[in-house]
Amino acid sequence: MKKYIGDYVTLLGIAALIVGLDQWTKYLVRTLVPFGKSWSPWPWLEPYARIVHWQNTGAAFGMFQGFGLVFTVLSFLVAIAILYYYPRVPRSEWALRVAMVMQLGGAVGNLIDRLTQGTVTDFISLGTFAVFNVADASISVGTAILILAVWINERKQKKQDQANQEQVLSNIEPPGSPNQVTNQPGSPNQVTIQPGSPNQVTIQPGSPNQVTIQPDSENHPLE
Repeated sequence: MKKYIGDYVTLLGIAALIVGLDQWTKYLVRTLVPFGKSWSPWPWLEPYARIVHWQNTGAAFGMFQGFGLVFTVLSFLVAIAILYYYPRVPRSEWALRVAMVMQLGGAVGNLIDRLTQGTVTDFISLGTFAVFNVADASISVGTAILILAVWINERKQKKQDQANQEQVLSNIEPPGSPNQVTNQPGSPNQVTIQPGSPNQVTIQPGSPNQVTIQPDSENHPLE
């Protein structure tokens, strides 16, 4: 239980910072920049980067306009899923945790806009790229981290599986090995081949057919 509390404090604390930054910047844009207008601190910078007051009824970066209700429901589902799965992700999987925190903060940031404003305020405009906001950036960066983390984990798992397979194969001695021991199940005559002595065969005492061949002796009489 204490582990879950610590995990949720981390998750909600960082997500709250993202939501706070997102909502504060949107408030400044709605207050200081008229709708449809742009602002840049230097005229020479405006063709490359500027602040634009724009309203979005779709998804991040202006995609799927008019589906605000759908994305409102999806935002709720994403937030609930992250709240459920986050404490169940091992702490060693820190990249996956970072991705989930950023996605939660972004989803909640835009969700607040949809519930209070009816639309999402976008304002960051770079070149000819679609206008976006802090929440959109958080979701996008979180998704990129998630994809990268999954790819790295898959590569590690493949290397580990390959190493385990090579270890198993190295422990299997090839047929005809001087140290190979063969004992037929149910046989009364146990046969042991001593390591380093390819020609020594011993049938254990008590066997009706005790035979000993000395090492490096090809014509030693049977005993």
